Amino acid sequence: MLSTRISRRLPRVFPRPDKLIQSRTLTIQSKVAGPLEPPLIYDTCHGYLSKIVSKHGDRTAVVSSHQSIRLTYNDLDIASTRLAHGLASLGVKQGSRVTVSLGNTAEFAILHYAVFKLGAILVPLNPAFTSSQVKSALNHLESEHFIISAETNLPFKPPKSNVDLLKDIVPGFEGRGYNGGGRVKSEAAPSLRNVIVINNSAGRISNDIFSHFSSYHDIFQSVSSNPPALDIDVKPDDICNIQLTSGTTSMPKAASLTHINILNNGKFIGDRMGLTEDDVVVCPPPLFHCFGCVLGYSACMTHGSTIVFPSEAFDPRKALESVQVERATALYGVPTMYIAYLELLKHGKVDRKGFERLRTGIAAGSTVPIELMKKLHRDLNLTDLTICYGMTETSPVSAMTFPDDPIDKRTSTVGRVMPHTQAKIVDIHDRTKILPIGERGELATAGYLLQKFYWGDPERTAEVMIEDDEGVRWMYTGDEAEMDEEGYIKITGRIKDLIIRGGENIHPLDIENVLFEHPAVAEVSVVGVPDEKYGECVAAFIGPSEGMSISKDEAREWVRGKLARHLVPRYIFWIEDLEGGVLPKTASGKIQKFKLVEEGKRMLEEEGRVD
Repeated sequence: MLSTRISRRLPRVFPRPDKLIQSRTLTIQSKVAGPLEPPLIYDTCHGYLSKIVSKHGDRTAVVSSHQSIRLTYNDLDIASTRLAHGLASLGVKQGSRVTVSLGNTAEFAILHYAVFKLGAILVPLNPAFTSSQVKSALNHLESEHFIISAETNLPFKPPKSNVDLLKDIVPGFEGRGYNGGGRVKSEAAPSLRNVIVINNSAGRISNDIFSHFSSYHDIFQSVSSNPPALDIDVKPDDICNIQLTSGTTSMPKAASLTHINILNNGKFIGDRMGLTEDDVVVCPPPLFHCFGCVLGYSACMTHGSTIVFPSEAFDPRKALESVQVERATALYGVPTMYIAYLELLKHGKVDRKGFERLRTGIAAGSTVPIELMKKLHRDLNLTDLTICYGMTETSPVSAMTFPDDPIDKRTSTVGRVMPHTQAKIVDIHDRTKILPIGERGELATAGYLLQKFYWGDPERTAEVMIEDDEGVRWMYTGDEAEMDEEGYIKITGRIKDLIIRGGENIHPLDIENVLFEHPAVAEVSVVGVPDEKYGECVAAFIGPSEGMSISKDEAREWVRGKLARHLVPRYIFWIEDLEGGVLPKTASGKIQKFKLVEEGKRMLEEEGRVD
């Protein structure tokens, strides 16, 4: 068992409890605070794992369906300690940034706790990153260690070799031969000392190509099957995970999260879902993102539940098959993932049997329209589906619905604030002014869940993390929201995504919800494009349901029958005409509207006319 010395030091983030307004009470100001029970856990992620091992050691912790690997909590604890010793032999130490580009695998699951046990910092990258993005991350974080798979698997695409990417980072590595420890020198990434490769290519790429680098499996096997515990002074408020925000803007930021952030956020998420040691959670969202690693992995680990990875990258068929085989009780996804599940069932591509034990799950990334929620209840038995809201910088969940919330609250809001969390709605032009109930403004959150800072970027940190007169540090989210008298929060869009037509604010979500109600519309995103007369006008990108069709005029008439005339889209574009035929999304499934604006401008220039 891991032996770790724990500090109880924690920065002050709350005023006195008697100043807090509990989230279940009525309020006239758009400011609330979550409950103060259960108390915060002052522990590290791996320290808490040891407690779960003592209670549920023989229970299954991780199932990697595509690898046919199953790990109990005992297995996970021992394997992560073995790997930690192996990484330590390569120079990974406390504070080291370990940059990782992997899909959802057993190796990645083990790696999380191995890095934590060393007091090092895990930096997961989106495997879709280009070599220039990888080099930028390595250099910004001065990372010495890089772990990557031989091939990258992305949704709906064949495996892609990473040999060329590695050639760009470490030129001429092929044929050098193993040099003992995999030490590398790179002008492109001067801090880099080790490259560790997991060959997941099923023989398509020879191990000999990577002989200059270290092998993950060799490192693991070099340590005895009964390794000694590590005695490293890891503190609960140490940074353990740096997330490069995929964001809805073009420039990622390095959000620095602590053990307290991740451990407690996962615990409170699982509590609100009602997770127990008997639950089996199928988690297609990626481990490199907060959705997979906190809402999925941490929530399961803190409750002794089982997490299932159906595939390295999202595959809706494999996700549903894993639910059936593992008799899962929970299924995760962003709304577009759930739509993909339903499409497979609708067209008979997956047997409708085997979903009887499903009851709960998490939808995040955007709100779930009521029609979609009804289908998930009917077709997948997800009657207790919960909605989460947050941002990478807040670990990530700050608000969440309860399974027993009324369905209208679970479709029109993101629920109420989490324990030990505050939220307020402020005037977008004056952040010191808290708005009355029902008025739209910028959402800000506070509490234990706030990141420490953006790594190496004090200016950006200061822009969004601001201390008030009571000494409480707030994260200003950039999201437009409103709050009702019961503390439910409704996200009405990104402030930057507001369409300003002739001086009037138009909220894209209002139009999107109406269009999504049309039976022939499977996907939709609304943005503002430049207009000479009004400054901006409404444009909608629409994806029809499989086997159905809708014309541009039909879409406009549908909106015209339900909303005011100025909300009717002037321009309609088809998603199939975009690159790859899909909406541009972040790793968490959020639509990157700034890219749609550019696409809309390009399409209008090519057409040279108004349709």
